[in-house]
Amino acid sequence: MSILPPEIHHALTLLLQALSSADNSSRSHAEEQLNSEWVAARPDVLLMGLVEQIQQSADSSTRSFAAVLFRRIATKTRKISGLSEPRELFLTVGQQQKIAIRSKLLQCLQSELTPAVRNKIGDAVAEIARQYTDDGEPWPELLGALFQASQSHDSGQREGAFRIFATTPGIIEKQHEDTVQSAFAKGFKDDNVDVRLAAMEAFASFFRSIERKSQKKYYGAIAEILNILPPLKEVGDSDNLSKALVALIELAEIAPTMFKALFHSLVQFSITVIQDKDLGDQVRQNALELMATFADYNAAMCKKDPSYTSDMVTQCLSLMTDIGMDDDDAAEWNASEDLDVEESDLNHVAGEQCMDRLANKLGGQAVLPPTFNWLPRMMQSSAWRDRHAALMAISAISEGCRDLMEGELDKVLALVVPALRDPHPRVRWAGCNALGQMSTDFAGTMQEKYHNIVLTNIIPVLDSAEPRVQSHAAAALVNFCEEAQKTTLEPYLDGLLDHLLRLLRSPKRFVQEQALSTIATIADSAETAFGKYYDTLMPLLFNVLRGEQSKEFRLLRAKAMECATLIALAVGKQRMGQDALDLVQLLGHIQSNILDADDPQSQYLLHCWGRMCRVLGQDFIPYLPSVMPPLMELASAKADIQLLDDEEQIANFEQEEGWELVPLKGKVIGIKTSILEDKHMATELIVVYAQQLVAAFEPYVLEIMQNVSLPGLAFFFHDPVRVASAKSVPMLLNSYMKAHGERSPQMAKLWELTLEKILEVLTPEISIDTLAEMYQCFYESVEVIGKDSLTPMHMQNFIEAAKGTLLEYQQRVEKRLEEQQETEDGEEESEDTLFAIEDDQTLLSDMNKAFHTIFKNQGSSFLPAWSRLLPFYTTFITNADSTQRQWALCIMDDVLEFCGDQSWTYQDHIRQPLIDGMRDEVPANRQAACYGVGIAAQKGGQAWSSFVAECLPTLFQVCQVPNAREDDHVFATENACASISKILQSNSAKVPNVQDVVAHWLNTLPVVNDEEAAPYAYMFLAGLIDQSNPAVLAAADKVFVAIALALEAETIQGQTAARVAAAAKTLVQIANVEAGRILATLSPETQQTVQAYFT
Repeated sequence: MSILPPEIHHALTLLLQALSSADNSSRSHAEEQLNSEWVAARPDVLLMGLVEQIQQSADSSTRSFAAVLFRRIATKTRKISGLSEPRELFLTVGQQQKIAIRSKLLQCLQSELTPAVRNKIGDAVAEIARQYTDDGEPWPELLGALFQASQSHDSGQREGAFRIFATTPGIIEKQHEDTVQSAFAKGFKDDNVDVRLAAMEAFASFFRSIERKSQKKYYGAIAEILNILPPLKEVGDSDNLSKALVALIELAEIAPTMFKALFHSLVQFSITVIQDKDLGDQVRQNALELMATFADYNAAMCKKDPSYTSDMVTQCLSLMTDIGMDDDDAAEWNASEDLDVEESDLNHVAGEQCMDRLANKLGGQAVLPPTFNWLPRMMQSSAWRDRHAALMAISAISEGCRDLMEGELDKVLALVVPALRDPHPRVRWAGCNALGQMSTDFAGTMQEKYHNIVLTNIIPVLDSAEPRVQSHAAAALVNFCEEAQKTTLEPYLDGLLDHLLRLLRSPKRFVQEQALSTIATIADSAETAFGKYYDTLMPLLFNVLRGEQSKEFRLLRAKAMECATLIALAVGKQRMGQDALDLVQLLGHIQSNILDADDPQSQYLLHCWGRMCRVLGQDFIPYLPSVMPPLMELASAKADIQLLDDEEQIANFEQEEGWELVPLKGKVIGIKTSILEDKHMATELIVVYAQQLVAAFEPYVLEIMQNVSLPGLAFFFHDPVRVASAKSVPMLLNSYMKAHGERSPQMAKLWELTLEKILEVLTPEISIDTLAEMYQCFYESVEVIGKDSLTPMHMQNFIEAAKGTLLEYQQRVEKRLEEQQETEDGEEESEDTLFAIEDDQTLLSDMNKAFHTIFKNQGSSFLPAWSRLLPFYTTFITNADSTQRQWALCIMDDVLEFCGDQSWTYQDHIRQPLIDGMRDEVPANRQAACYGVGIAAQKGGQAWSSFVAECLPTLFQVCQVPNAREDDHVFATENACASISKILQSNSAKVPNVQDVVAHWLNTLPVVNDEEAAPYAYMFLAGLIDQSNPAVLAAADKVFVAIALALEAETIQGQTAARVAAAAKTLVQIANVEAGRILATLSPETQQTVQAYFT
């Protein structure tokens, strides 16, 4: 029975017809009418009318369209007076209307017989359910209706119920666990395959939505779920088996251990799917993805399985041979110039990517034996696809197996290098690929030990008959050369440049483009050694830049610009002479002729200007008026955000490049990423100009600060823009200060505006790594402005922000601990968790630097605001987490260092943590505590003198821990040594038996790693020598060696080194030290360094 009068339905019918019209004009008019006369004026009538259209229309397409439109309209938002946030349209209608609408919607779902229409109605129901769930409102009758539908005789109703559960799992309430388990169990055994699959998808969605501790109750369901798979494979139902595997992948991501009891059986089944060539490629790849997911989330379980690793490696290698099946002689491949063709859905790519994941997750010990069981045989195979796959496998595993493979590179190269002379071009291409990847993954070792093998074998490949092989050999050289030292490359430069110059004459533009990129990389690495080739190359590049202007040559010209400016950086302004100015003018001419938005030269030009600024320095200033306007246009760009609520609209945007689609509350938001990437790049270049030009950049500072950098700090659409903005702020402040002076009114005004904005973005947020960048922006900016740059109110606001950040940090740590306690046997911490821990450590580190900078510049005036955080320090300094203990210790060190005798006020919070810290098992914490004791002696005044003297035995114990001189411990040891010297220097009156302590202290030398600790220790030592201290004279040889080692390590430099060397000369004279004999026992480098001070 209809609630609305017939005339409403008549109007709605006409509206729906017009909205679905093929005529654009009619459709546009109907959209305007929909929004003005219905959505804005009477949304309740519209929603009820659409539901009744679904219920009453005899035409299935009308019912379907009405359901789609209902969902779209229900999710629109509108402002409600009295509320700050807009609300979704359905939630804004009256309570009685909502009840009536949702009741009719459920009736439609129960009565609809056409599957496609029922699915659309189900989507509408799910949307309303989501709104209720998000808003915390109940929909009491929904759950009962869905459970009833899940038991219906009609398979369509059963499937529809599970589809809604899958979309909106939050509607399943905790008190219905038994009913839920029963419904799912029945769904998994349903006679209808669509119902079984819908039940799987719903279960996976529900399982993800519940708390981890509740998930174990449902582990028993996995056997019934896995039983769904074999019948699908038996009948060759690739599509449905593929859907089932996708649901399993989701479960494997959430709780891999739920599969533990049946894991081996699942491995065996999945392997049979991967190797079954009668099944579709997608289902085979999904089976591979399922297995790889277990490696991602529970590597230990995979390694324990008797066949997992060997079977997976075998199947990956097999898939990797599925390449070029209709192109045996590679004629089609050779002819193709589209090097960026999308191949991600191909079997060989899936195999390569999976090998990479296996290597990274399982490690070399697990992956290398089965891999190298196959590779030598494959490399000897007469089938080119086997040889190609073997080489691509080496490329795929080298990063994950780096530690074990690095010691066996001779053997690996013995497999790879001969492939560069293989008769098949794709094998030669794969050989280049392997060498390129290895040059990156084994960076340093490859360049230092194997440069001759690599370069003498790959340079000839540049002469290959096939352009694609030539190009890839040149690309591999980029990987090798960008990690090579200048001295490594010099002997090969003639051969490299000779071959690359020939490639510049290739008829294929993509080969010329790659040759230019490679030359640019070589110039960057070879630096001044590249000057020899300047006269040959630069005229060629100028010719390219002055030559062909047509569209197809744009990328080549862009690469030529890049190459020319990198060469300019390598050889410098003096070597370039007039060419430097000519190049800048040529770049300006190119920029003035760019008309199309998609011209690649635009982006390249921005970086080229930045390089030329670095080359020319202050001589670049006259070109800023041409450079800055296009840069400012990009840097000031606003985000292009589109709200998409139409499936067709979403599909169109998915096809467009440069857009990212983000689901949000039942809608999809489209963000134009290409604009954001350009904005990010432009902001980064502003940093270059401010850094290079300093005061000369002042005319642009205010505009950039107001329109780019400060708004950019809160540009939440794109974190890289925020990070670049944060980097730019201190640089811009420095430019302005150099132009106007530290205490000028102009500087004060800009600082007040800037500081206010920075403090605003120090508040807690989701992106922890970006928040760390904001703290870095803060302390670098304060460092620029210097002493007394913060008012008491600024410091209070900083502390308020820090307090919120620390509270959220504690909550994250607590949540991770809870999750860790629920971790099951063999389950490793996810990458996300490891990254989150690393981000938090970076955040604490940058917060520490912020506190350090404030104390350094404000001194004890910061103490009133700082003391509000004492409860955090107390909690952190006794925490089981070493990072938290270190954080608190470092801040206590700052209090001691910059607040002088006022630090004694907080001695109850400092003394015991320093004592405990010196005994901490973590070397970094011992280092911080030892430093704190030394700084208390040096800066804390008389009040600390007794305490620091009492710490001497503990400091000596730090120097005697096992492995005290090894990498992990040496900085703690050397800080303890320096702190003892500070106590003896500043507080000797409180030290009993000073001479015994000095004699003992001499045994803690040398200090050859810590450049901050060494000057204190050695200046104290020099003073003892001047006093002819008996303990020093008694150990004169040892003291001389300690000085020699510090001079050679350069931990003491400049005037300090000269002063200590002079003391050493005195020691030689007064203690009759046989300097020549002692030096002869040391390394030649040490002898040479010390003798330079003595001559």
